[in-house]
Amino acid sequence: MTFKPVSFTLNGSPKAAFTTDGQNLLEFLRRGVGDLSPKYGCGQGTCGACTVTIDGVPQLACLVLAETVDGRHVATAAGLADGPRLDPLQEAFMERFAAQCGYCTAGMLVAARALLDANPRPTRDEVIEAISGNLCRCTGYEPIIDAILDVAEGRVQA
Repeated sequence: MTFKPVSFTLNGSPKAAFTTDGQNLLEFLRRGVGDLSPKYGCGQGTCGACTVTIDGVPQLACLVLAETVDGRHVATAAGLADGPRLDPLQEAFMERFAAQCGYCTAGMLVAARALLDANPRPTRDEVIEAISGNLCRCTGYEPIIDAILDVAEGRVQA
């Protein structure tokens, strides 16, 4: 087994850890650096529970090799809040009851934050497209879409 050093920025803080050949980013984040916010859902890139951003682009951590984030910026749902102050998306998800069981929530929030960072005023169709890779069994998606649009339209402020 070969160990490889990986130095990267996680949610704005420098990190360094070792990965092994073939280790995916999801396992590396959860076991290697202790960020438990990306969830293991399917392990096949179909559910979106493990969504993170790498240099601002949403990626499925179960499909990304950990060694590829060396020198890059990774963001997870754990980095959304600023201390006790929640991100407006987190506030909106609570207000709209967009997180029922909560399993998909971290991936949804990361995908939504990436969308709003790239396009602060998306249309409903653009929101639907942005979260289309994230499966939710509980909400029927409407509360999630409405929460994201609330933030985009300035109805929720943190």
